[in-house]
Amino acid sequence: MLLKTFRWSFAVTALGLALGVWYGGWTAFGVIAILAVLEISLSFDNAVVNAGILKKMSVFWQKIFLTVGVLIAVFGMRLAFPVVIVAVTAKKNPIDAVDLALTDKDRYQQLVTDAHPAIAAFGGMFLLMIFLDFIFEDRDIKWLAWLERPLARLGKVDMLSVCIALIVLLITSFTFAAHAHQHGGTHADKAQTVLVSGIAGLITYMIVGGLSGFFEDRLEAEEERERESDRSAVVLAGQAAFFMFLYLEVLDASFSFDGVIGAFAITNDIVLMALGLGIGAMYVRSLTVYLVRQGTLDDYVYLEHGAHYAIGALAVILMVTIQYQINEVITGLVGVVLIAWSFWSSVRRNRALAETEGEAEPVDAARVP
Repeated sequence: MLLKTFRWSFAVTALGLALGVWYGGWTAFGVIAILAVLEISLSFDNAVVNAGILKKMSVFWQKIFLTVGVLIAVFGMRLAFPVVIVAVTAKKNPIDAVDLALTDKDRYQQLVTDAHPAIAAFGGMFLLMIFLDFIFEDRDIKWLAWLERPLARLGKVDMLSVCIALIVLLITSFTFAAHAHQHGGTHADKAQTVLVSGIAGLITYMIVGGLSGFFEDRLEAEEERERESDRSAVVLAGQAAFFMFLYLEVLDASFSFDGVIGAFAITNDIVLMALGLGIGAMYVRSLTVYLVRQGTLDDYVYLEHGAHYAIGALAVILMVTIQYQINEVITGLVGVVLIAWSFWSSVRRNRALAETEGEAEPVDAARVP
């Protein structure tokens, strides 16, 4: 099962490392390996959250996620995305942006770094909305009950998550503007960039997530009533799966922002970045499918909670990095620690349930005449 699920990841790893040696020798080999590990460590929480969504989808759409989705993740976000950033921010056509990435790597890195506030605001708001909607929902299973119970009660207030997200965005944009003004920057332009990008991230979440939820709810309603024909149910299922797939891709894009930006701390060579981050993205994809097929989220019920708390932490970190620099190691460790904590809590819960059931069996047997 493990080998079958990860076989494409292993194949891409071998191919990517071989291409790296051919492109830049053993130094490039090392850089690619480091970037792959960086991407996996930063995106492990992404895999857990993806698994929670992917388990609702059919085997067909899981395969689409592993094929078309990988192409979007590897070539779209890890290769084309940094080029698009430069093309937009530097007002260059895509061909010139690619030429700049290959011939003037320092200038290319600077342009991507300059675009970081807009990237972080978009991704930070999208991830923050995911976290807020999760913690404000009343759930049967609660991990940190002392925190989640009062938050679930607050969640009954309509549009609370949107209001909080907008407040966070306003505070971030105005403090960033003040910081830019103190350092001689054009604070008005900077504040507007952060605001517009953050609002775009919020709108993207509401549109994609809203459409996904809408079709999913309609599908469940149709299945319960069983009034429609089989064909309409299949079409509706396809619509729901498509928007859930689209939601997954936007989610992956938001998670990849910190990986792409963090990669510049290791190299400014776009080819090595694409190879290293692409390998990491493949493992995140395979890990997502593995979690679904093994039923890991059902066995370790707090994992999804830990992943969403990691999302909240990443959202905050992205918003903070608009103004301050935070080491990527810290970003990765926060997510790993939260997920490891939730996993251990799940193990303890399973042990406690097993002990309770074991104690109950002799009592039940004694009652049998």
